[in-house]
Amino acid sequence: MSAPSHPDAIAPATAVLPEAGPVAPVALSARRPVVAAERLVAEMVPPPRFSGVSFGSYLPDTTQPSQYEAVRVLEEFAAGLNAAAAPARRGWFRRGAPAATGPAGVYLDGGYGVGKTHLLASLWHAAPGPKAFGTFVELTNLVGALGFQQAVQTLSQHRLLCIDEFELDDPGDTVLVSTLLGRLVEAGVKLAATSNTLPEKLGEGRFAAADFLREIQGLSAHFRPLRIDGQDYRHRGLPDAPPPYADEAVDQRAARTPGASLDDFGDLLAHLSVVHPSRYGALLDDVHAVCLRGVRPVEDQSTALRLVVLADRMYDRELPITASGVPFDQVFSQEMLRGGYRKKYLRAVSRLVALARDSSRS
Repeated sequence: MSAPSHPDAIAPATAVLPEAGPVAPVALSARRPVVAAERLVAEMVPPPRFSGVSFGSYLPDTTQPSQYEAVRVLEEFAAGLNAAAAPARRGWFRRGAPAATGPAGVYLDGGYGVGKTHLLASLWHAAPGPKAFGTFVELTNLVGALGFQQAVQTLSQHRLLCIDEFELDDPGDTVLVSTLLGRLVEAGVKLAATSNTLPEKLGEGRFAAADFLREIQGLSAHFRPLRIDGQDYRHRGLPDAPPPYADEAVDQRAARTPGASLDDFGDLLAHLSVVHPSRYGALLDDVHAVCLRGVRPVEDQSTALRLVVLADRMYDRELPITASGVPFDQVFSQEMLRGGYRKKYLRAVSRLVALARDSSRS
């Protein structure tokens, strides 16, 4: 049985078209962005969704003491960074900050939608510069673009490195990031990270963790883990994924929305295979809404993982998604949701559903 169409599916487009006529939507599948390494470094800041957040704007769940405790610990961590930076600013005869004590960083562990990224971005905003913020994938892409030694040299100049959605997708990344963070800790860089898995459990269910246990335990030693319990705030009192639109309604929405993209879902997935994930953000340059025809379940794991990265970039940019086909909570197969990348797929579903809701309210 096909999924029900959205109630707005038959609304005439002519009633809301701009006076100048329909807008020609762009096709993401026709774009091949080229991104300079300098841009990758310059863009290591919180995404627009979190550009103005603070500890004060975080709203802890009143039933979850761990959320209040996380705010307290992170505020103290930020205060320590500011105190360490203060001597260098106060006097000409001070050579620098005192040696840092305690763990090199903090690690926010918890489920989806409990505000980990909000808190990580709040820490970044509260800390002195120079500082960098990026997802784990963006960090590995930066190393690939700059080369390992140049990445170490560049990031060593920072006081704080924030890593969102810490992942270990393959053995190569395990060794790479473990070595990178070790070098940064030696240089005095403080670290903060979010993930859905405790540091000592990273890698389980994805590859032969025993072969890389030494690397994983080494990473764990750098962090003070902070458990954040709670329900996904995007689902607190909210409905499930909204019903999809009809194809015609997707076309109409794209035509009347300035800055909209319009793609067949299958074409876009195929295009992602020839664009490096480090360029998915650039793929969305000047796009203000995403329209997709024929969303269907993704069976191939490589394709699914690329969709996860694109979902993250769309979520970062708060791009509402108007789509036909199946609802986004059915886009990953049950087999995938039971596999080693389950946490990634659930995060992507949570974010895609949130963006689909944004479109249904517009």
